[in-house]
Order: sequence, then structure tokens, then C-alpha cells
Amino acid sequence: MAASTSIDKRQALVGHFLFRHLSPEELTSLLARARIEQRKANEVIFRKDSPGHGLMAVLSGRVKISSPATDGKEVVLNIINPGEVFGEIALLDGKPRAADATAIAPSELMVIDRRDFVPFLESHPRIGVRLLEILCERLRRTSEQLQDVLFLDLRARLAKTLLRLSQSHGRAMPAGRQIDLKLSQREIGNMTGLTRESINKQLREWHKRGLIRLDGGQITIRNAAALAQESEHDDD
Repeated sequence: MAASTSIDKRQALVGHFLFRHLSPEELTSLLARARIEQRKANEVIFRKDSPGHGLMAVLSGRVKISSPATDGKEVVLNIINPGEVFGEIALLDGKPRAADATAIAPSELMVIDRRDFVPFLESHPRIGVRLLEILCERLRRTSEQLQDVLFLDLRARLAKTLLRLSQSHGRAMPAGRQIDLKLSQREIGNMTGLTRESINKQLREWHKRGLIRLDGGQITIRNAAALAQESEHDDD
């Protein structure tokens, strides 16, 4: 079991944009600083404003990054897949976490504490540059989500979200591109700023028109071109 975990840890680093240019010796040095944590589905990994102790990488499962709203709801900012990292903001500045992180499936995480990673980062400045690129990409995505909520209507927001999920979490199937995530309509609403009722109504309309397929909580994009047109819809 330990050998299998070790292989998974190394593959997660070798395949990741942040670490793939490290030498085998450098990877071994970094892995010596890492530990493995197991998380159950729906288990909170950390809360917003909790101490930020380090960087995490998903080896298996998936992690939801979200921010609580004042009305008790949440805004879903990102879904972290196997081979991706999160927690990089607190890693860099040592300040409290900027959002919540929750396992949305049984997950295996690799954790590198800030006290161990920062000295490694100081001796490998290229990794620092790549961390900044990741942060910029996440910032752009968050800004786009905010603009969507402010300027796009219900139909366009939902269509754009489904297309984005089909690209990042989709797989080709005979019926179309299936979103390989079981998200409730409430969770989709948290990603788009829409109510569960409005999500349900719009999904059923698109299902009847053949743009998507709904099957036991799974969504398959059947006509991406038509859905892209819906993403440009404007009530005005």
C-alpha cells in the first residue's frame, strides 16, 4: 500500500504544471516533506479564516472550493480535480484561508506544510513564478464568475457554467459529452447565483429541446453549439 501511495505522490508532482520541471532528486526532496491525508465525502478540509498551514494536492477524489454568503448559502468558486493543487494563497502569505475547502467525494490529499515548502520555494524561484501564474488564472476565473452574475441573465449563466464543466470535468459518451460530476441542482445554483427552482426549470426545458440529457442527476451535453448560443442570450 505504501509503495502505491508513493507512486501516486510522485505522479501528482511530475504531471503538474507547478513541479514538472523539477529533477528526480528535487522531486524526492519535496516528497520527503509531504504527508497523505484521507477525507470522507462532504468532509470539511478547512474553513475560511482558519490558519493556512500549507499547500494541498488532490491524488484522488475531488474538492470543492467555496465561500459562505451572509444568507447562509455558499458560492462555489472552483472544483479541484486529481493532480491539481489548492491552498496556494495561504501557502505564500501565511495568512488565514480565503475560502472553504470540502471533499465532494472520498479523497486522498497530499499535504506540504508551509514551514517545509517555503525554504524549498526560495531555492527554486521558477516554482514561485508558476505559483503566480496559477493564482492569476484563478483570479481571472473568479472575476469572470462575478461578471457573469452581474451582467448575464439566468439562461446565459447556466449555459456557460455547463459548458465550462463539460470541458473541465467531461468525458465523451455516445449521447454527447457527459459532465463527470454528480452535482445537485442546489450546488449548480451555488455556482451560478441562481435558485434551485430556476435551475430545475431551465434544465428541463433544455432536456425537452434536446440540448442536454438528464439521467439520474447526471448531465450530458448533447448539442454544445446550441448551448453556446444560449450562453450569449440576453433578455434585453
